[in-house]
Amino acid sequence: MTTPYQRLDKDNAAVLLVDHQAGLLSLVRDIDPDKFKNNVLALGDLARYFKLPTILTTSFESGPNGPLVPELKAQFPDAPYIARPGQINAWDNADFVQAVKATGKRQLILAGVVTEVCVAFPALSALEEGYEVFVVTDASGTFNDITRQAAWVRMSQAGAQLMTWFGVACELHRDWRNDIEGLGTLFSNHIPDYRNLITSYTTLSAGK
Repeated sequence: MTTPYQRLDKDNAAVLLVDHQAGLLSLVRDIDPDKFKNNVLALGDLARYFKLPTILTTSFESGPNGPLVPELKAQFPDAPYIARPGQINAWDNADFVQAVKATGKRQLILAGVVTEVCVAFPALSALEEGYEVFVVTDASGTFNDITRQAAWVRMSQAGAQLMTWFGVACELHRDWRNDIEGLGTLFSNHIPDYRNLITSYTTLSAGK
């Protein structure tokens, strides 16, 4: 049975950034650490670019999980910030669920650490409550390929869509004519090779 194409809509989407904490990031081994942080911040930048409601949450900050990555807090100084006292599944925290419901959005773009727990658990819970869930795979990390694949299979079988931050940005944007420079700058800031494309484009445009 195939799932119908659920297309991301910038007017109906919210971003959930779950447990991108300093301690937990040290567990991520399925992607290069620098690339991973770049992808997380790229997701944050696209959330700001498209003006998507964004919710930050952490689990047990006083323990080994550690504090939220400071760059994310700097990206979203005014966003709802739910410091969960201990719930492993963010959806078990009433304040987090209330913050999600308060956005009024039915499409949830979700990323976090670690993939099979901090991402999968709230993703499955949200799906159960009728939300459309889009998991940003390259802004979520875990121990190794085995645990990542297990999480991806479990979530996709339940109806979650697996995407990358670049795919999310393009699907939200829909048409390059909406804003070439703005989205091009966002891509250039996070994809070094893409900067060559934009440099070429701006040079040719300036010469016309």
